[in-house]
Amino acid sequence: MVFFEIIMNKRALLVVSVTVLIPILCYFLVKSYGENAVIVPRHYLPDTVISRTENGKMTDDTIWHKVANITLVNQLGDTVSLYDIKDKLIVLDFFFTSCASICPSLTNNMAKLQRSFVKGGDPMRQPEPSIAQFISFTVDPERDSVSRLRDYADRFGVNHDSWWMLTGSKDSIYKFAFEQLKVDQFSTEKIDSDFVHTSRFVLLDKNFYVRGYYNGLDSVSLGKLAKDIGIMMLSKDDNPEDPAFDPVSLLIFLALAVFIAVAGTSLLFRKKKEKEN
Repeated sequence: MVFFEIIMNKRALLVVSVTVLIPILCYFLVKSYGENAVIVPRHYLPDTVISRTENGKMTDDTIWHKVANITLVNQLGDTVSLYDIKDKLIVLDFFFTSCASICPSLTNNMAKLQRSFVKGGDPMRQPEPSIAQFISFTVDPERDSVSRLRDYADRFGVNHDSWWMLTGSKDSIYKFAFEQLKVDQFSTEKIDSDFVHTSRFVLLDKNFYVRGYYNGLDSVSLGKLAKDIGIMMLSKDDNPEDPAFDPVSLLIFLALAVFIAVAGTSLLFRKKKEKEN
């Protein structure tokens, strides 16, 4: 009888140990995987949230802001549109050719990005088209003519095929900056509505949704931009990043483990009493 109780107690202890340890182990395995997982850049600029019923449950769907098309003239004198760009990520910024402060640094950093995303690495061969399209809007279109933009682009070694420097209607450019890209909402610097002078680089995905804002003067921020471009080029997922595990998840796992342990132990002792009777 004593031997039987020892055996049953060991079984109960084993059940408790297994039922507690397995959920905890699973939690930390999933947590470790989540921490090492690649995070796809999230969406910005929600337009609206639509509530709908699915399988008897109310769910909310976010409708993200798709950047509207804009048509301007590039440094080669060609009339081009944003929607002309197919199956490429797009990096945008704002500058003007007579700027003596941040614009040369922004253009130089953009040029480094452009060179890093040109297909093929043989400097002796004609570069293939870039996997990303770069666009710089002049905020001083009255003075930045096509020829002036061409000279400025050549000074920085711009590849004209994958980097447009655009001029045109000032009203169109400024509306695009504030109403479509909303550069004033995600900037640590104050941006004058009468003069769009900002260090922001903006990343659009292939469907023209905003996926990131970056400081074009900061090496860490530029490194993140380069990384995000690489991730999005390889990713098939257009959804924002998955939520990470938090302590609440661990509590849920533990509660489940305790419930299973108690239920399993009760079942063992019930069978024990039935055999005794």
